Amino acid sequence: MSSIIDSFRLDGKVALVTGATYGIGFAIASALGEAGARIAFNARHADKVEAAEQRYRELGIEAHGYVADVSSEDAVAELLANIERDFGTTPDILVNNAGIIKRIPMLEMSATDFRQVVDVDLNAPFIVAKGHGKIINICSMMSELGRETVAGYAAAKGGLKMLTRNICSEFGEHNIQCNGIGPGYIATPQTAPLREIQPNGSRHPFDQFIVSKTPAARWGTPVDLMGAAVFLASDASNFVNGQVVYVDGGILAYIGKQPQ
Repeated sequence: MSSIIDSFRLDGKVALVTGATYGIGFAIASALGEAGARIAFNARHADKVEAAEQRYRELGIEAHGYVADVSSEDAVAELLANIERDFGTTPDILVNNAGIIKRIPMLEMSATDFRQVVDVDLNAPFIVAKGHGKIINICSMMSELGRETVAGYAAAKGGLKMLTRNICSEFGEHNIQCNGIGPGYIATPQTAPLREIQPNGSRHPFDQFIVSKTPAARWGTPVDLMGAAVFLASDASNFVNGQVVYVDGGILAYIGKQPQ
């Protein structure tokens, strides 16, 4: 009988992490690689693929990148064929990480912008998710909550939560587990402007807001997502299906402090 620690290993597995050139996707792919998986990833631009491959090499992780638009069925079919050619197998693990957000008030948001967000954040995971053993969808707190200016993103991430549950329902008997990770507010280069110290020395108002709403009293980091990703990608989670693990420092469980 193998040890419980061994059940978290990913040796011999191939993991496809979409959009894993930086930030959350890069951190998750790096964690899977450290656990033994070989990594395939995509981006829409060749320069981003090349730069990310170099970063993975510096970490000692075997990773191969591809230029592909995962919202296109034809591009995804070509991507999977190329992965099978290069790795000798189709992916055992899929992390649907690629996504976009457009912060536009709903009354000002065009249907074209709304469709683009839904296409990348919901339709693409639907396209890529067919036929994998371990599927991890990167959901969001907006899978549960609404907020001004993110109508398209919240609609897509709420749909992704339900797609996660439906994949579980439809394919669980075939030993396919589909779960989600819902990151809280994560400190990345993209959120850095929201955490800048103001000219008067105070914290950014949004930074103050997030920290006050988070029981952990801090922003998360990409590293905080690594453990959940390895768990959901490994045999340790073989009877976990249709769940979304919110890695949010407790923000969804918290109503906030009473005003003084």
